[in-house]
Amino acid sequence: MADRLRHRILNQAGWRSRFAVSFSALALTACAATGSANASADSASSDGEFAALGVDDTPYPSTYIRYPGAPTALVGATVFDGTGAKMEGANVLFKDGKVVEVTTGGAVPDEYVVIDGAGKFVTPGIIDIHSHLGDYPSPDVDAHADGNEATDPTTPEVWAEHSVWPQDPGFSRALANGGVTSLMILPGSANLFGGRTVTLKNVPSRTVQGMKFPGAPYGLKMACGENPKRVYGNRGRTPSTRMGNFAVNRQTWFDAIEYANDDDRKRDLAKETLVGVLEGDIMVHNHCYRADEMALVMDMAKEVGYQVTAFHHAVESYKIGDLLRENEVCSAIWADWYGFKMEAYDAIPENGALLQRSGACVVIHSDDQDDIQRLNQEASKARKAGLRMGIDISEGTAIQWITLNAAKAMGIDNVTGSLEPGKMADVVLWNGDPLSVYSRPEKVWIDGALMFDAMDPKRRPVSDFELGQPGEGDVK
Repeated sequence: MADRLRHRILNQAGWRSRFAVSFSALALTACAATGSANASADSASSDGEFAALGVDDTPYPSTYIRYPGAPTALVGATVFDGTGAKMEGANVLFKDGKVVEVTTGGAVPDEYVVIDGAGKFVTPGIIDIHSHLGDYPSPDVDAHADGNEATDPTTPEVWAEHSVWPQDPGFSRALANGGVTSLMILPGSANLFGGRTVTLKNVPSRTVQGMKFPGAPYGLKMACGENPKRVYGNRGRTPSTRMGNFAVNRQTWFDAIEYANDDDRKRDLAKETLVGVLEGDIMVHNHCYRADEMALVMDMAKEVGYQVTAFHHAVESYKIGDLLRENEVCSAIWADWYGFKMEAYDAIPENGALLQRSGACVVIHSDDQDDIQRLNQEASKARKAGLRMGIDISEGTAIQWITLNAAKAMGIDNVTGSLEPGKMADVVLWNGDPLSVYSRPEKVWIDGALMFDAMDPKRRPVSDFELGQPGEGDVK
């Protein structure tokens, strides 16, 4: 992809010189955890568990080390494996942080802890592609509002991870109530270029680096439409219109290309991020509502030479499902948010189903500290809206919207998002059908470690901030 993008940039910019860019590779196949200095010999960072992801040479590398776990077998459950399949009476075995197998029948080795899954359901860990937890943490007060660097319409130099507060109680709520095992934190949408995203494992940690998903590529948050033009138009500066949005976007990209080809350039953090996108190492996640704007953004991406990974919110995606499919762009959407501003006026609950029918990539996201605890229900609502209009969406497909499809759009689908052998053992045992409003996670494992158990009060996570507070550990 990087070669194709580079070739397009050179041809369309009219340059015959080489595209000289010194930029550390951030792609999933080129990064990994480094572990802390006192990591034990059998830790994830030292035993080669993430060796396939390469070596992380970024300035703020992941120090994530998986928590200890035991070989576990969930026996006789109904399993949604994340790929769209549904298996009745299946066994899910995982060991050493990895999925070993998903089978129907067969003996379980003696070393495994056996958990009776009869009448229960198993899914991969739920993945939220659009969250602001940690950057807009609980309690929601100005002192914690660190998600929007709303001082300039272009701030690709900021990194969301530098605002994440690991003690945000929202992380444990998402784990216990929603079965969320991984999530991507994005800067806000006040700016055309909001900054870099960060992908996290939903585990307790003293530092954000201890939560960073090993090897996950960075994303660039962009935004079009009402937000940037309102924020900066109200200040009497560019952009104040949608055409102003595009003009600033295009000039910013062309300045980045010029920077990349300047042998005498001085270090520029903003342009480094943009060059990372042009090189194909950083994925573009674009906040965009209207179909006409999404089409224009895809044309701008072709003009400049980058790939849009996903449009977020994307309430009018159903109007251009064919264009999104042809351009290989995912839509990260709500099930039924509607009408809270003019560009959300044409939102319909059948959006996801119509996209699925068109063959486009569908992801259900939260963008909300409460919805992240109910992504299973949001997926169910989107599925039912399709069924009501005669579009046959399987239960397995709805689960895929909040597992494997999310992982794909985050660049981590080769290691998580489905219960396939060799992938991370991010697993949720539900006490009932996960597409039912009455069901809740009973147990949640991250990399094979039991991180939540509804039946064991000692396994109910509590952040440092909650200690001594009324209702401490209450996950309702």
